[in-house]
Amino acid sequence: MEPKTNPVLSPTAADGDIDASGSHPYLHDRRRISYAMPLARSAMAYVLAGGRGTRLMELTDRRAKPAVYFGGKMRIIDFALSNALNSGIRHIAVATQYKAHSLIRHLQRGWNFLQPVRNESFDILPASQRLEGNEWYAGTADAVYQNTDIIDGYGPEYLVILAGDHVYKMDYERMLVQHVNSFADVTVACLEVPVAEASAFGVMHVDADDRVISFVEKPAVPPEMPDRPGYALASMGVYIFQRDLLNEQLRRDVADPHSSRDFGKDIIPWLVANGKVMAHRFTSSCVRSRSESTAYWRDVGTLDAYWEANIDLTDVVPELDLFDLDWPIWTYSGITPPAKFVHDVDGRRGTAIASLVSGGCIVSGATVRRSLLATLVHVHSYSHIENAVLLPHVEVGRHARLKNVVIDAGVQIPQGLVVGEDPEEDARRFRRTEKGICLITQPMIDRLGP
Repeated sequence: MEPKTNPVLSPTAADGDIDASGSHPYLHDRRRISYAMPLARSAMAYVLAGGRGTRLMELTDRRAKPAVYFGGKMRIIDFALSNALNSGIRHIAVATQYKAHSLIRHLQRGWNFLQPVRNESFDILPASQRLEGNEWYAGTADAVYQNTDIIDGYGPEYLVILAGDHVYKMDYERMLVQHVNSFADVTVACLEVPVAEASAFGVMHVDADDRVISFVEKPAVPPEMPDRPGYALASMGVYIFQRDLLNEQLRRDVADPHSSRDFGKDIIPWLVANGKVMAHRFTSSCVRSRSESTAYWRDVGTLDAYWEANIDLTDVVPELDLFDLDWPIWTYSGITPPAKFVHDVDGRRGTAIASLVSGGCIVSGATVRRSLLATLVHVHSYSHIENAVLLPHVEVGRHARLKNVVIDAGVQIPQGLVVGEDPEEDARRFRRTEKGICLITQPMIDRLGP
């Protein structure tokens, strides 16, 4: 790999005063500077995409959670990657691990447009035996540490560390500006969540200036925000570091035999105690179109959450606007014909109501209501589909009735199959959640017999 020099940033204002009280000594030489070019151009986005996503059950049997389909034609990881690209970041790396083939194939097909000749880069970094005795990433911090030589080769000033398994739209440039102006060792993006829900997250206890006083993992009694009682700041798994400082912290951490090599468990708590950690509120950088009234962020890590987030897209005015062309969600899109609706006689009319239907789909004399059909789905005559998420290449046989389901990619639904009407029968044959959502995979169909 050819190393490159750091981009030249021209200051447009004189050095400001430094308030380094309590901060890491490395920051004593830094200055508050206004740059003529966006900070994102001197940053690299590093996406952690090795998670298995066990709470999605059989949906991640063949793919990592970031590679799971979402919204008809995208993968979950496309949101973090699109945020980076739309924010102006042109150097991106993705660390993969668990069952990475589907993810790597998607990245190669959909994200190969970043070109070195334009001072851009896109690296896929599978876990490999790069260091003696290690074959897998031991934790999120180790997934960065094992690739520091590759990162240093590009010479970014800042590292934007991202989780690759959340659905949201965010301008990382705004977070970078806060990071520089606050002289932080690390800035952590945070959600404002009700205290009653905060116990499921890592929670940041902050002072009046949003400096993190303590970091508590899934606390029974979450600390409230100083300016918003009843709410807590939950970590989004998005971190910004200055590269040299991060390298220093990673070397320190790897020398600790008791460390689990994780940002949330080791690096961030150490910096809270010994450096300066700032919280960045998601509401300050969330990207919203005119139709989006709330700051949208979802962890679609359970079957219920995954089904709900997809079905919510069918609302007349959904909370997540995928039609916002000012902040597009980039992805690989195969060449497909338009969606097709055929037959127009009573009892056999191809219709889709309050639904998202992707390219290459055929609704042949069937009824689809409040559902999401991914690419190349075929629903045959006399079938009725409602509150359903059908992933690519699903084929539904005649006279099937499917309600409250998630159907994995490539599943062949036999004629006359009924799901969503008998809870006990559904639970016996398929994966059924407490909220009544059924996951259907091809091995489950095969076990039904002829």
